[in-house]
Amino acid sequence: MIAAQVLDLVRQLAGPGAQAEVLVERATLGLTRFANSYIHQNVADTTTTVRLRLHIEGRTAARTTTLTATDGLRDLVEQACQAARLCPPDPGWPGLCPPTPAPGGEKVDERILAASPADRAAQVRAFVDAAAGLSAAGYASTQHWATQFANSAGQSAAAATTQAALDGVARTASSDGTARAAGVRLSDVDGATLGARAAAKALAGTDPVELPPGRYQVVLEPAAVSDILYFLAVYGFNGKAVNERRSFARLGAAQFDPSVTLLDDATRTGAPGLPFDVQGTPKPRLELVAGGVTSAVTHDRRTAAEAGAESTGHALGDGRFGAIAGNLLLMPARGASAAEVAGPVVDSSVAELVSGVERGILVTDHWYTRVLDPKSLVVTGLTRNGVWLIEHGEPTRPLRNFRFTQSYPRALAPGAVLGTGTHATTLPGNWPAAGYSAPALRLASWQFTGGASG
Repeated sequence: MIAAQVLDLVRQLAGPGAQAEVLVERATLGLTRFANSYIHQNVADTTTTVRLRLHIEGRTAARTTTLTATDGLRDLVEQACQAARLCPPDPGWPGLCPPTPAPGGEKVDERILAASPADRAAQVRAFVDAAAGLSAAGYASTQHWATQFANSAGQSAAAATTQAALDGVARTASSDGTARAAGVRLSDVDGATLGARAAAKALAGTDPVELPPGRYQVVLEPAAVSDILYFLAVYGFNGKAVNERRSFARLGAAQFDPSVTLLDDATRTGAPGLPFDVQGTPKPRLELVAGGVTSAVTHDRRTAAEAGAESTGHALGDGRFGAIAGNLLLMPARGASAAEVAGPVVDSSVAELVSGVERGILVTDHWYTRVLDPKSLVVTGLTRNGVWLIEHGEPTRPLRNFRFTQSYPRALAPGAVLGTGTHATTLPGNWPAAGYSAPALRLASWQFTGGASG
């Protein structure tokens, strides 16, 4: 076990007073990319990364290597010792995670482990064929992560997970349509279904017209909702941001509509994720919003110590960005799963939300979103891959893309959520072993601040 080897070297080279934690990650990625309906790139890579964090005489340093032979591991420890002597004192050092059992087990699909370029090519072929002559582009991927953790306080953990993903676009001369999905099993991704959906959206979006900017009622499909979840995780429910008063989140306050329940759960069946974080802290199910009330934020060991709380197991990387939820689920409305196609534009879960809108806008996706004000979480961005005018409960005319400027928490505030879809779609995450699951949402108001003309 590499982690145990590194700890032995720490005891030899750094002395008995050193505190150390070691994370060993073995990541295997297979990626097949396509454009103009042809595969143009296929790559595969397996990398083992060893990360050591060392605390000696009140100073903390970290080093990383991909050299796993004995000499490489010895160099890693020596470099960390040298760096620690040069680092400034670290009075906020929170100590190491004590021995604590981690929840859950491995979520590994043998078909993903055995997946070949031909398997990914078959998914791409199914997508392209279902696009029925439209130009198609995107990627299919298979990933496997195996992680070991050990520290000098006696904590030890190991886990593994897999993920398959497909993200594709179908295009006409004047419109795009997209579809994407992810899951822990290869069977969670169906290229034919996604290709047909992307093509249907592209064909329904041809020759779009421009609508004046303004405030409109909207139905956001899961891809757009996932973008909201990402910003809530990074800027809102992040314990570092809360400690530094850069976040809107206030524990115990009814900041969201009562229909909103948001949880982070890496142990959930079907969700990619690992049951502990980079500091070895177990990552149990965490309810961030319960019936509209902000009930928790994510912490690593340092931000938890500053807040007088406990780590929630959400440490990420070197900690400079704080603790971030990577396995969010926005709870769908109660009811049967409704993923079947109900029309050329929307699935039946979305169609039910659209049917209640007298006049509004249906949005497929967000793109190029950036924060303007972290405290109120005002975000600006563009719509993408399909926008339609809704009239009398039906999508009628395709629209040209908008720019929007919107506070994400305000869009989900009490009374602002008029409906939630009954089907949550799992989408590829923004970093390894991550992924968000979101239903569609019907929102009372969304601020579009510009159109194609400016």
